[in-house]
Amino acid sequence: MFEQNTQNDQEYERFNSDGTKKGKSGSKKSHKGFLIFLIIAVVVIIGGNSVVITKANQYKLIRQFGRVQNVVSHAGLSFKMPFVESVETIPNQLLLYDLPASDVITSDKKTMILDSYVLWRIKDPLKFAQTLSCSVSNAERRIDTIVYNATKNTISNMTQDEVIMSRDGKMTITADETESDVVSNDLEIRTDEKQVVNIKSLTEEIMEQINHVEEQYGIEIVTVEAKKLDLPDDNKQAVYTRMISERENIAAQYTAEGNAQAKMIENTTDKEVSIMKSDAEAKAEAIIAEGEAEYMRILSAAYSDPEKTDFYSFVRALDALEKSIDGDNKTIILSDDSPIAQIFNGKY
Repeated sequence: MFEQNTQNDQEYERFNSDGTKKGKSGSKKSHKGFLIFLIIAVVVIIGGNSVVITKANQYKLIRQFGRVQNVVSHAGLSFKMPFVESVETIPNQLLLYDLPASDVITSDKKTMILDSYVLWRIKDPLKFAQTLSCSVSNAERRIDTIVYNATKNTISNMTQDEVIMSRDGKMTITADETESDVVSNDLEIRTDEKQVVNIKSLTEEIMEQINHVEEQYGIEIVTVEAKKLDLPDDNKQAVYTRMISERENIAAQYTAEGNAQAKMIENTTDKEVSIMKSDAEAKAEAIIAEGEAEYMRILSAAYSDPEKTDFYSFVRALDALEKSIDGDNKTIILSDDSPIAQIFNGKY
């Protein structure tokens, strides 16, 4: 039975699906096609494992048995040894790390809450791989420690007012303040009516203490910026009350200085007005005196001869008569030697 089945199978294999008898040429073609397919598959696998595609925002580290053999920092295609070398990707772009808010204490023992962030990038991929195992999380933990220590050291050497003023890196002060303790070697003063003093910002102060990160870990901290610089909730009301009191004192001082200046201006003005008025009155009296003198000179010149003198006496007598008959009573009693009686007697 078994021999019969084997014989039937052998006879079946000799025929194709269309019933025709299979020959040796068909078997060879089938083996050749399979071999070509196998070669193509091997070439594709080897080629795909040999090509390294690097994007513009990436570094590619080519490792051989765990050791970095090459660093690809430019975008494009590169090649590696298939199955022997492996590829690891790390970012080549500006990265953001948001630091958790932390309490810091100023030199005058005031507590403040600082919430900041860091912009950083990988500058040396090989050192980054050797020290931080190509881990962004490891780098952020190191950055957290470094920036926190630098921030704490910076703020601990500054008063609360200096921290607040250094938030923007400049302030406007008056001229008399520039002569006091505000001026130091770190200030650049522009000579204006209101002088703008450029001081080191909090970011610059912190960045001066971060100078070993690139050399040690192959990363660069571009900037450290404060998102929020505030006081603890339990201190806010006390600080606000103190600030209000200080502003009221400053306002009172300005008011007193303004009143003093106003009084000085008023006194000066009154003095000038009195002087001007006295000068004007003196000039008026001088002019009146000059006018009367001129009047008397004119009269003296007009009545210098006897005829004019008599006429003058006649006119003056008429004027005196006019003044004397003022009112309802028109009766005048005169003596013979009176100048007015002499007018009526025809002696003038």
